[in-house]
Amino acid sequence: MRLKHNLSTAEALPKIEAVFRKLIPSAPFDYKFADDEYAAKFSVEERVQKLASIFAMLAIITCLGLFGMISFIAEQRTKEVGIRKILDASVLSVWRLLATEFVLLVSIAFLIAAPVAYYFMHEWLQNYQYKTNLSWCFFAVAGIGALLCGNLDYG
Repeated sequence: MRLKHNLSTAEALPKIEAVFRKLIPSAPFDYKFADDEYAAKFSVEERVQKLASIFAMLAIITCLGLFGMISFIAEQRTKEVGIRKILDASVLSVWRLLATEFVLLVSIAFLIAAPVAYYFMHEWLQNYQYKTNLSWCFFAVAGIGALLCGNLDYG
């Protein structure tokens, strides 16, 4: 029901209850306000949004740390790379030398994180009226993106 804007809720509820009791005397008079229902429905979503923001910030900080670590490792191996280049090493072999450890660590992290992320995302998406399927493509793009972010520094 929609109330007149000049009528307070305290005044309107007894009148609505009287009409309700006259029409359906056996049913209990139970009412809820739409704004309270929407607030309850979306409070969980707001909490998830706040947590996602916190974890996104942590991911950005982690990526910056990873970028710093890669730069540090590349800087430490400058002489080794120079000697290899003098001995006619290919760019691919030098890149492989620098990136192997990084690719291994990111691959292990991806193999641990992808199933966990799939499970939680699947459970979260089941709470909605209109459901969508999670494709492996989303996870593949995320894994490739993580590998590319670190390997761009070696280029």
